[in-house]
Amino acid sequence: MPSYWQLLALVAPVFVLFALGALLRRTCRLTAESEAAMLRIYVNLFYPALILKSVLGNAALRDPANLLWPPVAGFVTIVLGFAVGYFVGRALGLHRGAGLRTFAFAVGIYNYGFIPIPLMESLYGRGPLGVLLVQNMGCELAVWSVGLLVLTGLSGREGWRRVLNPPICTLVGAVIINLCGLALPAVIMRVVDLVGACAVPFGLLLCGVTLDTYVEHPRQLFDVRTTPIACLIRLAALPAAFLLLARFAPVSIELKRVLVVQAAMPSGMMPLVLARHYGGRPLIAAQIIVGTTLLGVLVIPWWLSWGMAWVGG
Repeated sequence: MPSYWQLLALVAPVFVLFALGALLRRTCRLTAESEAAMLRIYVNLFYPALILKSVLGNAALRDPANLLWPPVAGFVTIVLGFAVGYFVGRALGLHRGAGLRTFAFAVGIYNYGFIPIPLMESLYGRGPLGVLLVQNMGCELAVWSVGLLVLTGLSGREGWRRVLNPPICTLVGAVIINLCGLALPAVIMRVVDLVGACAVPFGLLLCGVTLDTYVEHPRQLFDVRTTPIACLIRLAALPAAFLLLARFAPVSIELKRVLVVQAAMPSGMMPLVLARHYGGRPLIAAQIIVGTTLLGVLVIPWWLSWGMAWVGG
């Protein structure tokens, strides 16, 4: 088990890129229109390329067990977070149109990519890292389907129109191509690799650009009601549920290790961007993200140590 400082060193580049995004907004004087354009580029280009890069040629996705259970685990753990966040938010007095949907959305989405990817590779090597990427597909499906419905309140035809977005369409197509044993031409795959490599840093920069709007008034980033409760949900209650699943679910040791790492994660950063551009309450998302991330620096090593010992991984 790496020490606290070793784990911090693995996570530090994430926060450096996050800060660079905030600096980029100020030095380049980015407008709301520029931010919206960055989001479209991320959703329509960078993230689909990352999906193609992760799925095509992935032998793990040709194993029926690895094709089914990791995405199911990702989908279930995200939706569980939405449900817990929604009902706890109602108990706090939040309601639709006043932050309830954004609270549930931001609490439910854990940081399943930016932080756990380097942690998994450091703790377990490249083998289980592939299972993590497979599991992330289920997370993406939950975010872009159930998550957008939770955040926007849309239903029926209009809601499902939002679900048919480039990441989900790319995911379905890539899985089919991979199952058929097909491959894209080498030149195209080289382009996919180059563009996909930009997805994580570009996404972090985008999050920093968006959050910088609120950094100018740091006091508003803490709410005495929502921030502590969100931290209890995201960094205490949900991790315990994840570890119960990891301990008793009849899944592979690789997926158990993925669940241990994901259990320790704070709220993901993309809810802030999506809340801002899909009509949510971005300040509430910012309060949850900042609170769980800052506390997560202290909590992540503890959950990893305890979870690995309890699950046996």
